[in-house]
Amino acid sequence: MSGKWPGGFIKKTAPTVVGPVDGEGGSASGIWTLDQAADYEQRGLWPMPTLGRELYAWGRNNYGSLGLGNTTNLSSPVQVGTLTTWSEPASGLYFSLSTKTDGTLWSWGDNSYGQLGLSNTTAYSSPVQIGIYTTWSKVTAGEDFTTAVKTDGTLWAWGSNSQGQLGNGATSPNRSSPVQIGALTNWLDTSSGSSYTLATKTDGTLWAWGTNNQGQLGDGTTTARSSPVQIGALTTWANIANGTFHSIATQTNGTLWTWGYNEKGPLGLGDTTSRSSPVQVGALTTWLNVAGGMYSTYAIKTDGTLWVWGLGTSGQLGNSAAVDYSSPVQVGGLTTWSKVAGARYTGLATTTAGTLYAWGSNAYGQLAQGTSGTANSSPVQIGALTTWNVISKNIQSQSILVTTKG
Repeated sequence: MSGKWPGGFIKKTAPTVVGPVDGEGGSASGIWTLDQAADYEQRGLWPMPTLGRELYAWGRNNYGSLGLGNTTNLSSPVQVGTLTTWSEPASGLYFSLSTKTDGTLWSWGDNSYGQLGLSNTTAYSSPVQIGIYTTWSKVTAGEDFTTAVKTDGTLWAWGSNSQGQLGNGATSPNRSSPVQIGALTNWLDTSSGSSYTLATKTDGTLWAWGTNNQGQLGDGTTTARSSPVQIGALTTWANIANGTFHSIATQTNGTLWTWGYNEKGPLGLGDTTSRSSPVQVGALTTWLNVAGGMYSTYAIKTDGTLWVWGLGTSGQLGNSAAVDYSSPVQVGGLTTWSKVAGARYTGLATTTAGTLYAWGSNAYGQLAQGTSGTANSSPVQIGALTTWNVISKNIQSQSILVTTKG
């Protein structure tokens, strides 16, 4: 998940770029030029230090997706092991993954399609390391597949491939070990929906592949793609996110764009018509962080306000009304929201004070209030901790994974 430096710049991991020293023709290994630094700052790629964190889990625990060595649902946060080296977690439908600060990648839960990347289809209820690599940077989980970026800018995928979601030019077979997508080394970030993926490159371009029945790839068609296709020609894409069948992205100028499925209004365009190409949501240039729920959308502005729209019948919009909205509506009056994520029918967000809130469905204890079953249509604080940090990308999941600052 992204945050921001003072002044509003988005923090993401930037590649190591070396070029001529400004005003000179030479180069210096490992040193950015002023022009390069200015370019990264403008495009939101300023580097963020990797911090070690504890990992906590709760909610639905099918196949051991909480990583606690059992399959018992939990309605309160429980730490996954004792390590404080977790980085950024991600959740698929019934499986989970997380990188560590040492660059290793770990997975657990359902493995029916090889989505754990462990060269088998065996389910695991505790974290297991994927291979021996120490170069994993970003990871995202779809319904039953995984996509990840390494520190060298290469892109990898594994798991189900029935819709071309592995991006390797085919729709079969499934893969139970990481397979590289192409040979490029300039991939930056990924975000996955049910059976498709969005990805950005370091040049600010946007790419997509997988199922496309609702136009969720954004290439102007409803044709599935088994290899990455560029979405338009813009080089200003910043944050990306998915719902199950709809896509969300910001640009470096602070504008917000959506496309794909829209029957419940998750595109925020004031109607319920699906789109197969990106359409701007209003005219504001103050959008910062975005996330998708199953048929819902969540976004934080630079002023710290939280906005939601789409399916709301389980209270997952958090605005005290269990109804659908096809245009953005504000959640309460707080101006200290920092990071946001959407689970299957639940929303979660942290504040700048490090507190964590959840709202929506609580069928499996997703709200972490010590009980399950009763939904809540307004944000409720989870415990009293003020050290919550990164919420997993968990669009398909009812398993909640969050890291603390450690």
